[in-house]
Amino acid sequence: MHMSCTRHAWSRRRALTAAAGLTAGALLPPVGILGAAPARGAGLTTAAAFTNPVIWQDFADIDVIRVGDAFYASASTMHYSPGAPVLRSYDLVDWEIAGHSVPVLDFGPKYDLNGGRGYVRGIWASSLAYRPSNRTFYWLGQIDFARTYVYTATAAEGPWNRLTTINTPYYDAGLLVDTDDTLYVAYGNSTVNVAQLSADGRTQIRTQQVFTTPSSVGTLEGSRFYKINGQYYIFLTRPANGQYILRSSSGPFGPYTMRQVLLDLRGPIAGGGVPHQGGLVQTSGGAWYYLAFVDAYPGGRMPALAPVVWTADGWPVVQLVNGAWGASYPRPDVPPPPRQVTPMTGVDAFDGTNLKPRWEWNHNPDNSKWSVNGGLTLRTATVTGDLYAARNTLTHRIQGPTSTATAEIDFSAMRDGDRAGLALLRDSSAWIGLKRDGGVTRLAMVNGLTMDGNWNTTGTGVEVASARVSGSRVRLRATADVRPGAARSATFSYSADGGSFVRLGPAFSLGNDWRFFMGYRFALFNHATQALGGAIRVLRFELSTP
Repeated sequence: MHMSCTRHAWSRRRALTAAAGLTAGALLPPVGILGAAPARGAGLTTAAAFTNPVIWQDFADIDVIRVGDAFYASASTMHYSPGAPVLRSYDLVDWEIAGHSVPVLDFGPKYDLNGGRGYVRGIWASSLAYRPSNRTFYWLGQIDFARTYVYTATAAEGPWNRLTTINTPYYDAGLLVDTDDTLYVAYGNSTVNVAQLSADGRTQIRTQQVFTTPSSVGTLEGSRFYKINGQYYIFLTRPANGQYILRSSSGPFGPYTMRQVLLDLRGPIAGGGVPHQGGLVQTSGGAWYYLAFVDAYPGGRMPALAPVVWTADGWPVVQLVNGAWGASYPRPDVPPPPRQVTPMTGVDAFDGTNLKPRWEWNHNPDNSKWSVNGGLTLRTATVTGDLYAARNTLTHRIQGPTSTATAEIDFSAMRDGDRAGLALLRDSSAWIGLKRDGGVTRLAMVNGLTMDGNWNTTGTGVEVASARVSGSRVRLRATADVRPGAARSATFSYSADGGSFVRLGPAFSLGNDWRFFMGYRFALFNHATQALGGAIRVLRFELSTP
């Protein structure tokens, strides 16, 4: 879930209404009862340090597990497709995108932008687990408050396939593979429930309410489910400023007692929110960490890492730095990685025949209208004057705190009425791109693309600057400052000669309201306003930081 400050302490369920673990079986490291001073846990003696956020890209509602010496995490993607990215790391600090658990959002035509829209629906807080008995990854999540879907794969990269559909919608679920191989799911909003699944994970055997959140606490959701030293723990978030944990010594169905983990804790991103709604994970050396996210709009929700130690009576405590979640900690003491992870920034020349996992479409694409082969070809897939209604818009997360996206585009195959370019995409958007009309192609900067709180388009854009363009290729550039706090802006520019860039149009003010949940993204688009048949070819895309 997401909220950008404590006054928004209400659930996603209410927001939408208003708008329309891996079992940790190893022994705990020996620790004493903690006082107010930060304690040093196992694996924190290395000299090197890391800085938070560990990923300055939008990955929220994190679930994190370890399989062998590799760590994996899953995150929310809402209406973007493929959904539920699987991130991989060997040290909890440096991460790559390995694949996606949900290959296509086949939950109804609205996710195809066909007779409806799936904006701010789709993949919410979900769960990632690994089952050693069959060496299989499991992803579990509910869609549209209607039902729950389970996908499986034997490798993080996939292929991922749907295992089953369960009619109970497990809201903000946490999946536990118990030490006896039984599958349990913790879920709910304020009322916390536990379900037991069949041995094959395809059906629900039992579900039971196990906890009701006290009115003094408010809302608890975002379940993560663990078994540690024979005790059952449900890790819960209070949006958007707290984290709590439930513990049962009597089995997965309770009874549970509650303890506060953190509340109104200063986070590691200046101007950002309180770290919350993540997961606990243990290294192979026995050290524990909490990977949370920080509300940091307009960029989104950024993962932050902190070490955790346990009290003698079995409760987790986040290690603080000067009373706050640290901006820096010693790096986890883990085995040397087998290789370097693939950076989330840099150049993509669209080599091969498939998109790299750093890319996600705005809703499901029309796969007949795009291809990759030494470049990305985007053929027009929709006739519309509304970018929010156009299919085959390809998005890329922005790298914070500031970054620049540059796309080299061959526009020789555009047709009259086509609009193509590079956008900053959210519920308030702008773009730099190409307009072809009357046989002439020109450059334009357009802003004023807006949605209302029901995600209906309220503005299709206003052209505020234009320039001539010759030849058949151009480089388009967008630079975005996504630091949270004060109003931030982005600028657009172009290069016709492959060398110097020329600014086009005024600065675009980035919206930082939380209600769209996802942060701004760079987006490549090509849609028709008159008739299908045109195309562009993206030869190169680069995401760079200062």
